[in-house]
Amino acid sequence: MPVELTEAEFSKHVSTKFRAMVGAEAVDLELTQVKGYPGHADDQQGMERFSLFFSGPAKPFLPQTTYSLTHDGMGTFDLFLVPIKPDGEGSRYEAVFNYFKTVTSDNQNSDE
Repeated sequence: MPVELTEAEFSKHVSTKFRAMVGAEAVDLELTQVKGYPGHADDQQGMERFSLFFSGPAKPFLPQTTYSLTHDGMGTFDLFLVPIKPDGEGSRYEAVFNYFKTVTSDNQNSDE
């Protein structure tokens, strides 16, 4: 079972490899940045907002869609990736998270 997909959890794994399945082919992506977005005064409380940035090879190019990703420390989970730009050595991808945090016994101050 994968761990919770939170900004804090992904931040532990910057500069590590995630394997995306593209059909029967596995493509390694490196998590290069986790960028959190601060809330504003008029935002709803209890929101988690952040982006993940990955770098990958030039080929195969990954079109915008949902991929099954596997990581040694996080397990396997589905993630919607959007290509943002090719760079000199490959391609860059972004995944955006925007959801309400859930209340757990360890986190009594979050809204549902």
